Amino acid sequence: MAQQTIIKLLDDLDGSEASETIVFGLDGRTYEIDLNEKNAAKLRKALESYVDKGRKMSQTRGGRRGAASPSAASSGDTAQIRAWAKENGYEVNDRGRVPAEIKEAYGKAKVA
Repeated sequence: MAQQTIIKLLDDLDGSEASETIVFGLDGRTYEIDLNEKNAAKLRKALESYVDKGRKMSQTRGGRRGAASPSAASSGDTAQIRAWAKENGYEVNDRGRVPAEIKEAYGKAKVA
């Protein structure tokens, strides 16, 4: 007996038939959404000015992003990062690893 499986993409916004799956990222998280042509165009239009001004991040094995900035990843900056984090309302231990999100925020603050 033959069997046929049909997969139909449905637009996640309005339930109509979707034409594509769009992958996008925000705040260090990656999302995907199934959209029809009209809703995909709306999403692209809404993000257009941000994409034009943004910097592309390279993907490494395992899908993780690269370091926010080389200086933020340096172990010699750990004391500075901890001091900056405390001054800016982050909870950080006096010893041990500094969380990646704090290093990333520090790197972004120093670039700005």
